[in-house]
Amino acid sequence: MDHSAYSETYIRSILNDVKTIAMVGASANTIRPSYFAMKYLIKKGYRVIPVNPKEAGNEILGETVYASLDDIPAAVDMVDIFRNSEAAGTLTDEAIDLGAKVVWMQLGVQNPEAAKRAEAAGLRVVMDRCPKMEYGKLSGEWGWMGGNSGRISSKRGKLMGGRAQSLSIGVKRT
Repeated sequence: MDHSAYSETYIRSILNDVKTIAMVGASANTIRPSYFAMKYLIKKGYRVIPVNPKEAGNEILGETVYASLDDIPAAVDMVDIFRNSEAAGTLTDEAIDLGAKVVWMQLGVQNPEAAKRAEAAGLRVVMDRCPKMEYGKLSGEWGWMGGNSGRISSKRGKLMGGRAQSLSIGVKRT
């Protein structure tokens, strides 16, 4: 797969299929990007399980923090990697062993060799993107923050959960 560009359909299908996300590199620091991403994804109905060895046993946004992917007692659909590109290789192998369906490498994180291994094992892969930002672009919320979603539409976004200013991309997670 060409990882230099992803179709809207590909990203939307991943975000619609995923229910549980393991966020490796999650931070309890409220000004860190991983904290913002975790909070946003939780608000959109995902269960986000934080993974950070320094915070293991504590809680971030009401979820217990685990030291490693192996320690998570629940099934995980997607592993979101907030670590460097080199670390993404080992973490991708762990995601494959865990039975995840998706490996998502955050902005600035790219490991083509790891992506090939994951795809060979049947996983979908996204590199150098943020699921929070991609969700916002697909739902139309990105434009509220002054971002260019790359989409032009006259269709009104679908409100999520009866809340004002909370749009969905079309699927409820249960």
